[in-house]
Amino acid sequence: MRRFGKPPVQGIDYTPRIGVYAIITHGSQILLTEQDQPEIETEIQLPGGGVDPGEHPIAALHREAYEETGWRVAPVRHFGTYRRYTYMPEYDLHAMKIAHIYLCRAVRQLGPPTERFHTALWTGIKTAPALLGPLGDQYFTRKFIRLGRF
Repeated sequence: MRRFGKPPVQGIDYTPRIGVYAIITHGSQILLTEQDQPEIETEIQLPGGGVDPGEHPIAALHREAYEETGWRVAPVRHFGTYRRYTYMPEYDLHAMKIAHIYLCRAVRQLGPPTERFHTALWTGIKTAPALLGPLGDQYFTRKFIRLGRF
């Protein structure tokens, strides 16, 4: 599995954290989320997050997309997986994030994001990689652009 970002720091115990993230498209647009939380650097990301214990990854994908964007999505297929080592201050946790990326299409907006500190952001697919913070999100969005199926 490909790693993005800094390598793990020796002596730190990283907790595995499985997550699902979505490349959500509608025509030539992609839906991103901006996380602007106090004490955490503002970052634009692919919508998604952690899979709760006992939760199916596809159910988590629907839940996270709705919470962070207010949209219902239709998953098309699994697109790739990567990992990154990070500190998550909101959980006071050193995590080895294992990110599963899915291709999805936007179905219907139900309202604003329900998760605090998140804002839905539509942008052109080709401009998205330059906006995204996580390197893995950038990589898989560029890979999707190279396929040219939008």
